[in-house]
Amino acid sequence: MKRELVLITGMSGSGKSVALHALEDAGYYCVDNLPPELLLPFVQLEQQHRDQNVAIAMDVRSASSLPLVPAQLAHLRALDVNIRLMFLDATTDTLVHRYSETRRRHPLSRQEAPQLDQQRDLIDAIELERELLADLREDAHVIDTSLLRSTQLQSYIKSLISAPAAQLTLMFESFAFKRGIPVHADYVFDVRMLPNPHYENSLRPLTGRDAPVADWLAQHDDVAQMAQQIAAFLKQWLPRLEHDHRSYVTVAIGCTGGQHRSVYLVEQLARQFSPAWVTLKRHRELDTHASVPLK
Repeated sequence: MKRELVLITGMSGSGKSVALHALEDAGYYCVDNLPPELLLPFVQLEQQHRDQNVAIAMDVRSASSLPLVPAQLAHLRALDVNIRLMFLDATTDTLVHRYSETRRRHPLSRQEAPQLDQQRDLIDAIELERELLADLREDAHVIDTSLLRSTQLQSYIKSLISAPAAQLTLMFESFAFKRGIPVHADYVFDVRMLPNPHYENSLRPLTGRDAPVADWLAQHDDVAQMAQQIAAFLKQWLPRLEHDHRSYVTVAIGCTGGQHRSVYLVEQLARQFSPAWVTLKRHRELDTHASVPLK
């Protein structure tokens, strides 16, 4: 069996430590803030002395040597190492809020920034970080943690690593437009024009996973047509994406509240595609059981 490397990178304050803890719980040997120039020798050493998958977190603290990473990953793939590259992201407003709560200093902040200019300095540091990490983000599976809590992110990471690394993994995600579009989505479908169970008193407190809502939506031709057209689009292009060596494709389906229509369609599409593809599903707005926010 191939050894596996999960490389976690992304924006400071986006939850990389939480993701690394999830991987440690899943049995990975984890290293935080490994300098990029040590990536290749470290993984090779681990292969010789440890029968365990490895997870490594890297971030902008090693900005000067991050350009080395793509070539090193290519070398490791040639050595038959399965690599999962995950990039954790969040909106600038979310990151500013998290830094304000924790009173931590961003690694790219100016030490001499006057008190009145600290928020502007923080925003500038975040935007500079985005530029420095842009190439890594381009090749990674992006996870938007803006609205995730700690246990949600941990669960998401564990579901991703449970899928076979050598195959394209298809993620269907429902969301509410009123809370923003997931920044990690590869394709976004707007289903707000479909009949809405919210206006049926008996269905309002239920979700698209409940049989009465599913039965009600299944009676509407518009809903079936939307599902068929999304499925046809994906069936046309997923083989091309797999041929292009994509590891993950996220299909986000949004309605007004993320409770009925989008949830129903995610459930239907995930069921339809699971026989042919490695398929996962998430319901962003329904995952409200967690209590500890990301910091």
